[in-house]
Amino acid sequence: MFGIINYGMYITSSIILALIPGTDTVFILGQSISNSRKSGIYSALGVCSGILVHTFLAAFGLSIILKNSITAFNIVKSLGALYLVYMGIKSIRSKEDMLINEGEKSRENLKKSFVQGVISNVLNPKVALFFLAFLPQFVDNENTYGALPFAILGLTSFMISGIWCVSLSIFASLISKFLKRNKNFGKIINKISGTIFIILGINLLKAKING
Repeated sequence: MFGIINYGMYITSSIILALIPGTDTVFILGQSISNSRKSGIYSALGVCSGILVHTFLAAFGLSIILKNSITAFNIVKSLGALYLVYMGIKSIRSKEDMLINEGEKSRENLKKSFVQGVISNVLNPKVALFFLAFLPQFVDNENTYGALPFAILGLTSFMISGIWCVSLSIFASLISKFLKRNKNFGKIINKISGTIFIILGINLLKAKING
């Protein structure tokens, strides 16, 4: 179908992969608990939009640059790691209680949450290399539809990850209502989420092109 093979297996694999926690999961949980349900949802949509970017890279072979160029890989890897560490330090050093109640921030920057979600996903070269290796397995070698099968597979992953990530953000926001009753929890979650981001950034920095 449209140059795609084993589509059912692809859907199953995408569901399993979406359920595996990682950097994006931590980011979405942090936004949902620290800010609001809307912020978490926009962050989730941003992360999922990053999947479309990686799909585009895989479809047009741009990810091959990351695979074959150590310099390019290290540049993207360093940018992603620095971004995560920056978010971690900013969270740890924050003197404000990041847990807000409904209506406290009428001008909450949802666009910023979305953009941060996109950046956190796109600036992870391991994700780019994963899609480069993963998607072609489900595209017929005799494909005559050009980039169409990649687009379909990418949109499928977007929808699956989107449903999971948005559900995750809603669940986290519901939990945050109980957590917000503890006035000191806001500062505690800042330290915890900040530390996790720094650890994730360091781990990303250790990533190797053949890892």
